[in-house]
Amino acid sequence: MTSTSTTLTQAPVSTVLQQLFTEADATSATLRQTLSMLPAAERDALMASARAADFRPFYERAKEFHLAVSRETGTLLYMLARSMKARSIVEFGTSFGVSTLHLAAALRDNGGGRLISTEFEAGKVRQARGTIERAGLADLVEIREGDATQTLAGELPEQIDLVLLDGAKALYPRILELLEPRLRAGAIVIADNADWSEEYLARVRTGGRYLSVPFAQDVEMSMLITASPT
Repeated sequence: MTSTSTTLTQAPVSTVLQQLFTEADATSATLRQTLSMLPAAERDALMASARAADFRPFYERAKEFHLAVSRETGTLLYMLARSMKARSIVEFGTSFGVSTLHLAAALRDNGGGRLISTEFEAGKVRQARGTIERAGLADLVEIREGDATQTLAGELPEQIDLVLLDGAKALYPRILELLEPRLRAGAIVIADNADWSEEYLARVRTGGRYLSVPFAQDVEMSMLITASPT
């Protein structure tokens, strides 16, 4: 009988993910409650900062919260990486490592590879590294701590198969610009909460370089049609 189990659905990855999603559900509820208790003007200003160039007030307030992809989006990431046999992945926004584990599990089942992830909140970096170690995927993942416009400005793979954008939304256009020269033709770019960055959506939906569609309410899935000339 052919086994249908994968690294994603087996322990220790499945066990660690179950714990992370439980924690993410709890912190999401706490965040919603916290926001609901703020005066309307303060709440609106804080939420607006999540989309603005000055995004740090929101993320400083949310540094204890997971802000994780949904279970469905996590599964989608695994499926995409597996089906395209990705070996080189870049992730903007590690947080506590939920999406990182899905992508790294796909690399394991693809026979190996490299996932470069980046996160500017030091506490999240420490916890994500421990989580990835517990899941047995640390050999596939490099987490770079700091401003992604700097951490992703160099020392990238010659060819990138898949990108996940799930950090500060105002930086999506800049991060894509940094990575674009290394994207192979057919590379997939997934942007969570992409509707928070009109500039990003304009970049992938116009100009003819990408095929791009909204997916699962707030996810934008784009495929690079032709790679940048070398």
